[in-house]
Amino acid sequence: MQDDLSSAEDISSAKILVTGRVQGVYFRRFTVDNAQKLGLTGFARNLPDGRVEVFAEGKVASIHKLIDFLHIGPALANVEDVNVEWSEPAGEYTDFSIKR
Repeated sequence: MQDDLSSAEDISSAKILVTGRVQGVYFRRFTVDNAQKLGLTGFARNLPDGRVEVFAEGKVASIHKLIDFLHIGPALANVEDVNVEWSEPAGEYTDFSIKR
């Protein structure tokens, strides 16, 4: 039981690529709002190929919650795929913002 609690408190990073109709539908703002509520740091940015890249750092449980939100997206979005690559936290961000 203790292992479940400690793993939920672990800090990690995730690079998340979201595919679908995710640009021009307030997807980055949606991501920032949810990430800030979850206490995460990092960024969301549009990629030239039409995807949105999200980098999130913080509690593993919070990142999982953000990923759940990203699968849904804002009302106008149509999310087709969410790809996640986990990594060790780097600690280079102090907030969560839109990166241009």
